Parts: sequence; structure tokens; C-alpha cells
Amino acid sequence: MNELARLPDLSIDQDYDGDSFTPIYTTTVTVSGGVSSHGRATGRARSADGGLDLDLRLPGELGGDGQGTNPEQLFAAGFAACYHGALSLVARQAALDPSVISVRTTVAFGRDPDDGGYLLRVNLVVDWPHVDPAVAAPLMDRAGSLCPYVKMAGQGTPTNITLHH
Repeated sequence: MNELARLPDLSIDQDYDGDSFTPIYTTTVTVSGGVSSHGRATGRARSADGGLDLDLRLPGELGGDGQGTNPEQLFAAGFAACYHGALSLVARQAALDPSVISVRTTVAFGRDPDDGGYLLRVNLVVDWPHVDPAVAAPLMDRAGSLCPYVKMAGQGTPTNITLHH
């Protein structure tokens, strides 16, 4: 079972279709149930295709039982996976082996001093053994310009919130 997974036919230059946003993949996840009186998500998260189906729990550090996944863990996983994919792409294009790259993402949840609400802070650490930092740095910058999670964190993401009843 050591077969390599087939890589999708995506690149930096392909799949672009003009001056407007053109989705090439869409997913939907619904969170329902649980206790939300504390302002934190608990309950069940399910993707429309069934690939994701898990319990959400409040972390122990926030007074919960910590016996499930929390939104910050999901965000960190998505962020790490996205940046890892972008960096792997640019590494391959530079004729470097991406299989040794790992990305550790730390997401901190805390209070926003500007409005008293909540805020996330993200820290990415790339482990890329045996690659000269002078070679890695421009590739990491390029990966950051390709990764939509990095763009979202730096530029914001258009968000539509509607009520369906």
C-alpha cells in the first residue's frame, strides 16, 4: 500500500478564469446541537458529503470537558494543510522534495482589546530539513501568496451571513 496518491491537476497558473472569483471546490459543514450558552460551539459538525462527522467540545482550558475537537483545532488543521499544500507545490516547481516538509500551526483564541470580543492569532512553523534558509524563504513567501488561509488571515474574507427559516 505504498502507492503514491495522484496529484490534482492544479498549478499556480492554471484554473484561473478571469477577473472574478471562480470557485473550483465548495464544501458545506453544518454544526447543530450542543450547548452554546457560553458563546462557544459545541454539538456535532457534519459535512454535506459525510467525510467529516465529529463532536465539538469546549476545551478544558475554557471550562469544558475537552473530550472532543474544538473549532480552533479544526481551523489549525485546515490552515496547516492549506499552507503545506501550497509550499509543496512551489517546492516541486523548484525541483525540491516536498515529502520532508511539515507545517505546525498554532491557533490562539483570546480577547480582542479593540472591541472586547474574540480574536484568533495564528503562528506557522515550517520544518524543512536539509534546505538552505536562503532557498526556503522565497518559496515560503510564494506559498503564503498562494495559500487562501494566509490571504484570509491577512486580508480578510468576504463573508455573507443570512437567516434561513
